[in-house]
Amino acid sequence: MELLRRLVLGSLMVAGTTGLGVGAWALVMPREQRRREIAKELQETNPVRWAETRHQNERVMAAIKEAAETNENVARRPSPDWSK
Repeated sequence: MELLRRLVLGSLMVAGTTGLGVGAWALVMPREQRRREIAKELQETNPVRWAETRHQNERVMAAIKEAAETNENVARRPSPDWSK
């Protein structure tokens, strides 16, 4: 009987703790309107930021291509224009 009581009390404690965690999470989660505001403010939604990222990726890919086409250790070179 003692074992059954301990199992029930332990299960209730786990369920209660889980319930408190879910409740706290629900309270701090932003609502749908706030989520939309946050999404608008993200850098990824800015077209200027997209262009900058695309340009940076092009420069990195050019550096990787250059490194692949040569046997020279390009990591030891002085900093070229693309890294500025």
